[in-house]
Parts: sequence; structure tokens; C-alpha cells
Amino acid sequence: MSYTAATGVSAPNDIVTTEKFKSSELFHTEDWLAVWIGFIVIIAASVGVLTGAFDFSAAKFDTWGNGVSLVSIWSAGLVFRLILTAVVLGVLFTVGNVLRGTSAKTYVPAYAGIFALAVIVRLISAEYTLNRYLEWAFFALAVGLVIANTIGVPDWLKPAVQTEFYIKAGLVIMGFSVLFSNIVNFGLYGLGIAWLVTPTVIIFMWFFGTKVLKIDNKPLVITLATATSVCGTSAAIATGAASKAKKTDLSLAVSISIIFTVLMMVLEPIIIKAIGLGGLMGGALIGGTVDSTGAVTVAGTALGQLGQTSAVLVKSIQNILIGFIAFAVAVFFTAHVEKGDQKERKITAAEIWYRLPKFILGFFAASLIASFIVQPLAGQEKVAAINSVLDQYKNWAFVLAFTSIGLDTNFREIKEQMQGGKPLTLYVIGQIFNIVLTFIAVWVLLSGHFFPLPNIAA
Repeated sequence: MSYTAATGVSAPNDIVTTEKFKSSELFHTEDWLAVWIGFIVIIAASVGVLTGAFDFSAAKFDTWGNGVSLVSIWSAGLVFRLILTAVVLGVLFTVGNVLRGTSAKTYVPAYAGIFALAVIVRLISAEYTLNRYLEWAFFALAVGLVIANTIGVPDWLKPAVQTEFYIKAGLVIMGFSVLFSNIVNFGLYGLGIAWLVTPTVIIFMWFFGTKVLKIDNKPLVITLATATSVCGTSAAIATGAASKAKKTDLSLAVSISIIFTVLMMVLEPIIIKAIGLGGLMGGALIGGTVDSTGAVTVAGTALGQLGQTSAVLVKSIQNILIGFIAFAVAVFFTAHVEKGDQKERKITAAEIWYRLPKFILGFFAASLIASFIVQPLAGQEKVAAINSVLDQYKNWAFVLAFTSIGLDTNFREIKEQMQGGKPLTLYVIGQIFNIVLTFIAVWVLLSGHFFPLPNIAA
């Protein structure tokens, strides 16, 4: 199969073709539509917060269990928010699908089914005990996997199983929360931990996977490497798009990442406390090694407020790398990896442009606007309030995506992708290397032996 850049539609031989840019791409390809959907949500949330004219908040379930019944968390306000969330995302993704050529008659009922599953996932993950140890991402993937590998996904539901579309829009929304001011807050300390270690781990895992383990599936190697070193699923989606990884590659990378994220989220704070690493250094270690941003926050909390703040700052600085890494992967795969497979092809700047995931531009734009326009004009508190609203829309988009991943994943296909356990070996060795290297960086920068400790507000 080939990939026609102008249409975003796959064509017969898996080769990227470079056609002249057409303005129609802006409104008919998945990447650009994800950008517009993300920005519509960002604008609506910003206007609502800055003017106070309306409340655009999405639904969020309170924790239940431990003496609080499931029935008691429901209210008229929650039902209204749930309807608002379903309608806002439903309308935006329906319009996006219609512009891409999908019939609204087939997408709308399918979306309703996927959203209903997302509600079930959010309710399960809001249970007191489960909420303390596992994120909704785990349950979203689990629910989808159970359905796909037991009764099977019904045909009427399949039109809304669109992992990439949902998560691309969610990443654009997430971009608004990735503030460059975090670099100022943690300065060179955060840069040293997040920006030096991360690319080193990616390069190590690339060579270990392709040269030592001799994994032939190179998009899988780079997707797993970035999921390990940056921020799990979000990085995997961005890099997978840049390397043109298959859905089975993405499913495998995400599955491995989620399993180990859960383990590390629970075990890493315990080990850090046992060795007496402290909140500042321990939080930074968590921020640099635990894949998921949400899991980082939960794990950091176990080390106290300073630990949580340190963890979130490192992970936030690391998240900024998503766009840069996706761009670098697009260039590397187009100019070197695929060039080696297609020596007769001439690699041009235009081809690199077409390979670049366009939603990453939306991610960057949202981050820059929040960092250098909205925050200076409206203040940090307003930006925080906007992000509080956006965070739930991002989460709902991600739940739709994770549920879709599960629905689109067959255990038999994952078993075939394991190649004798090589991807699992790659992740484990890569993560060990990541932990060791991050620990060294944290000790050098934050132990106080070599540099004065940073003054960050807990």
C-alpha cells in the first residue's frame, strides 16, 4: 500500500508519494481535521473561562466506593455535563467524518455506542480502590479487548473505531497545557533530565532493537522506543504516525507500555522511599521514567507535594519533546530508513513535509499560544482554569481512543507481532537503561553535590 499525501488515503504499495499541496487537504484529511477539532474545543473553553459567559466544562465522575454509593454521585448537573460532552465531541467528530467521506448515518450510531463504552470505562475507573492504582486508560483498553476477543466487534460499531483520529485531536488539546514556562520553573535541571536522557534512550533502543535483537519491524522499534522514553501512548501515537506504523504495532506498543506503567506507578514510589531518595530527586526520577503523564502525577503524590511537583515538572518538560521527536522521526524514516529500502527514490523536502504528522503542528501551535499569548495577557490562574476544562475533553477523547485500540486489537495479531518476545525484551532493557540513566542525571543535577538545588514551589 502507498500513502497519498494529498488525500491522506492509503494506496497500493506502502510508499509515501509527494503530490502538490492542495488546500482541500486542510478540511478533508484526518491530521488537519484533528487540528481544527482541537482548536475549536480550546477556543470554546478559553472564551468560556475568560469571559465568564458560559461554563464549557465536560463531565467528570466523582470517586465512588469506600462508603460512597455509585448512585449518589449522579446529579442533574452531571447528566447535563455528560450530554454536553457527548454532543460537543459527537458533533465535531461527525462533521470531521463527513468531510472525510464517512456517512453521518453510519457514524452517529457507532459514535453513540463508543461513547457509551467510554462512560462505562470512566465509571469503573472512578471506583475508589481502582482509582488509586489504575488509570482509566487500562480499563478502556481492557473493555475493548474483552469485546474484540470474545463476542467480536459488531459491524454497526466499527465506523467509530478510530483510534488515531480521537487521540490526535486529544493531543492538540493537550498542547495547550504544555507550557514553555515549565522550562523556566525548573531551568537547566529539567532540561538535563528530560532533554538529554530522552533522546539518548531512543537512540539506544533503536540500535538495540534493530542491530542486537534484529527486529525487522522498524516502525514498531521506534514507536516502542518513544513510548518508553517520552510519555507512553501520546508519544507512541505521534511517532507511529511519523513512521507509518501499523495499527498492530501501535496496539502492541501501547499494551506493553500500559502494563509496565501500572507496575512502575505502584512500585517505583515504594522503592524510592525505601532508599531514601527524597521528594525532589524521587519525583524527578518518576517524571523521567514513568510513561504516562497521569501515572506520573499519581506516583509523585506518594512522595508528598514536593515529589509530585518535581515529577510533573520533569514530565511536562519531557512532553514538549513529542513534537520535535515526531518531526525528527519523520525526517529520519523518510531520508534514511525508507531510502534504504527504496534506493531509487529521491527524498525531497516536500516528501518530509508530507510525512510530518500535521496534528503535531497543532500541538505546537496550542502550546505556543498558551505560553506566549494567553498566559502573559490573562495570567497563570486563567490558563490553569482553561486547562482544567480542557483536561476533561482531552481525557474523553483519549478514552474513546483507548477503547478503540482495544476494539481494534486481536490477541492473535499481538502474538504474531511479539516475534518470539523481542519487543518485550526491547521494552524491558530500554526501560532499565532509561531508569539508570535518569537516576544518574537526577543525582548529578539534584543531589546538591555538584549544583545548587533549584527553588521550586511545592
